[in-house]
Amino acid sequence: MRTVNVRASREYNVLIGKDAVTALGSETAKLCPAALKALIVSETNVAPLYLDKVRNSLEEAGLNVIDYVFEAGEQNKNINEIAGMWNRMAEAGFTRTDLVIGLGGGVTTDMAGFAASTFLRGINVIQIPTSLLAMVDASVGGKTGIDIPKGKNQVGAFWQPLLVVEDISFLKTLPDEVFTEGMGEVIKHAFIMDTELFDKLQNAGGNIRDDEDLLEEIVYMNVADKARVVNEDENDNGLRQTLNFGHTAGHVIERDSGYTKPHGICVAKGMGIIIDACVRAGTLDENEAKKMKDLLKLYKLPTEDEITPEQIVSGAMNDKKKRGDTLSVILVNKIGKAEIRKMTAEEFLKFLSV
Repeated sequence: MRTVNVRASREYNVLIGKDAVTALGSETAKLCPAALKALIVSETNVAPLYLDKVRNSLEEAGLNVIDYVFEAGEQNKNINEIAGMWNRMAEAGFTRTDLVIGLGGGVTTDMAGFAASTFLRGINVIQIPTSLLAMVDASVGGKTGIDIPKGKNQVGAFWQPLLVVEDISFLKTLPDEVFTEGMGEVIKHAFIMDTELFDKLQNAGGNIRDDEDLLEEIVYMNVADKARVVNEDENDNGLRQTLNFGHTAGHVIERDSGYTKPHGICVAKGMGIIIDACVRAGTLDENEAKKMKDLLKLYKLPTEDEITPEQIVSGAMNDKKKRGDTLSVILVNKIGKAEIRKMTAEEFLKFLSV
């Protein structure tokens, strides 16, 4: 089993490996000895597969375990479900020494973290991501939140977990389209900061899923990349903003679909849009751009969308990445190196429209 150490406002480990979840009970008892109760937050696709396994591990460690299972889907990432989690914990008599377990994809880990950050003004959370996207991105770094009609993740908190457990064997049950979605965030990390990861993905020829050792290594590389960023900029005021490459346009595409289009697919489209704009602006070499778009296509990800520059800019001005009258637009002008460019709405529209 591999370990990545995250040194944010709270220091914690990310455990990565096949059957890593078997360590959950003993790790929880060691890290949270005063806990008496645990709330497992999960959703209707994941709970039938793994909830009992996680429950048994926690019960063996002496915890009283209850669960909250919501209907799967980004459209349910809302305040009503969070209120349901709060009520479940209140009814069970949770105290500040108890904890929440997030078991699922990025929607689940975001909501479990937010519920934990706000109940009794903050209790511990352990994240157990079950999707590729959640393993490489959503569950690490302490960003939690929910969506509102005006935008994705507009309400939330920074709340670092006590532990993250990434069981690679859980990825075996992912539908192909959900695994492909996760590759959007994997490739993003390669584009913005990791040429070794880029080369490894390129050499794998579009298939990392069938080689369990390679898959574990890819997940480890992504988590290590994200941990380095979080260690330097936990609260998203500088370097961490580069993780939003493709998200400025991607979040608008996702929101305008009523959250029916998967996040990773929208991010891939957003990256394609920015890559094309960089080429037109003369900041990105056409050969570099072709390599980037070819890698996205190799992993069956789209690079285009029918959204207009005007729609992107209008939607982006309601996004949490806006600071005052400017947006932090993330560009990649060379594979492995990202740039944060401050733009007004007018400058961003011109950049997209050239």
